[in-house]
Amino acid sequence: MTTSRQFCTFYLDHQCYGLDVLRVQEIVRWQPLTYVPLAHPMVRGLMNLRGQIVTTIDLRVRLMLPPLADPNSALNVVLQTDEGSVSLLVDEIGDVLDVTEQDFERPPETLQGVAREFIIGTYKLADRLLLVLDPDRVISLPAVSH
Repeated sequence: MTTSRQFCTFYLDHQCYGLDVLRVQEIVRWQPLTYVPLAHPMVRGLMNLRGQIVTTIDLRVRLMLPPLADPNSALNVVLQTDEGSVSLLVDEIGDVLDVTEQDFERPPETLQGVAREFIIGTYKLADRLLLVLDPDRVISLPAVSH
């Protein structure tokens, strides 16, 4: 028997990424954000989501990608964490995909850069490669160096 998993997919800089659908609370269009002074650059601000204050992380900054031409076109993937909800800013939302575990592969050794520490595996789809992110690593703030 083949087991399958579901991933909520989204795009950053034309690359397809996925998060376990069980960790995704909802998808929200761009929302006004409140700037947080002295916050890490990946923290874009705080969003008021129906009375709940949600930290918003810019995934482009986190993955060291170039900034989005129109930052107000970004969408929010709201994740459930042990500490509450966190939003990830992404370029575009994809579909929820069912993939089989037999198609899962560890990250390739050739994967370079900061993304290597966040990508836990890949799935080769018919028309693209799905990079699966570890949500806990993505939302953790990097250690501050002095």
